[in-house]
Amino acid sequence: MMEALAHKPVMLEETMAAIAPHPHGIYADVTAGRGGHAQALLERSAPTGRVLVIDRDPVAVVHVREFLERYGDRVTVVHGEFGDIAAINREHGDVRLSGLIADLGVSSPQLDDPARGFSFQASGPLDMRMDPTGGPTVLQLIASMSERELADTLYRYGDERRSRPIARSIRQRFEAGDLHTTEDLRRAVVRVTGPKRGRVDPATRTFQALRVAVNDELAQLERLLEALPDLLADGGVAAIISFHSLEDRMVKHAFRGDQRLVPLTKRPIQAAEPEQADNPRARSAKLRCARRTPRPDAANEGSI
Repeated sequence: MMEALAHKPVMLEETMAAIAPHPHGIYADVTAGRGGHAQALLERSAPTGRVLVIDRDPVAVVHVREFLERYGDRVTVVHGEFGDIAAINREHGDVRLSGLIADLGVSSPQLDDPARGFSFQASGPLDMRMDPTGGPTVLQLIASMSERELADTLYRYGDERRSRPIARSIRQRFEAGDLHTTEDLRRAVVRVTGPKRGRVDPATRTFQALRVAVNDELAQLERLLEALPDLLADGGVAAIISFHSLEDRMVKHAFRGDQRLVPLTKRPIQAAEPEQADNPRARSAKLRCARRTPRPDAANEGSI
């Protein structure tokens, strides 16, 4: 298990360069995944830097606690949603952060486990919940939607231009009792689009849209962005990696639209070509970073 967790996360060096961890800092990794970013924060802020680690997936939380156990009380691992970062921070010291990392989207272990239902590469249940302990599954979400609502979801969250006929096909299969697995869902999409042409599977946008919807990912990000200016210490840096155009747009507007935050680059940072070649997930990754501006002297306690 430990070997499976030890991996290099997307744009690790670029993220660490922006955060610049140091021994006096307190940091947060709010999307722990396999724990790669959190481990880098702990290593580079040694011997006294501390890291708050959050993930909404209970399986990831168990694995990351084991993976980071050797760092002792320098690390705190919490099962929770990154949108709740303000409340979680209050429960665990109520401190201002020297840096925060959010690596958005689905993690490799989630994609690789057919039982989680995130991928059409192998047949699995229509689940897609990042936290399988609560909330509706994708199948339950589809059941609750009209054809029009489903089409709107596919268009908004997946930028699927054939959203209406795909939604109609999905609803037809559901009403016929033929929609149970990821394979069934992909088949419903391919009935409209035809077979795969090129590198991207025709079901990719539909799966992305339904995953974003069932996990309420954009609302989670909105809450995180609203909390950032108060969470960060003066000079503290937020580094957010997104894989979806809507996410990247939200981050860009939040960083540019708040005078308390200063973007560190005009354009998002993208993974270097060697990383993109080694890790297909890195091809769509965009990293944006922003630094917290100084507070008035009277409110400057706890800054880094």
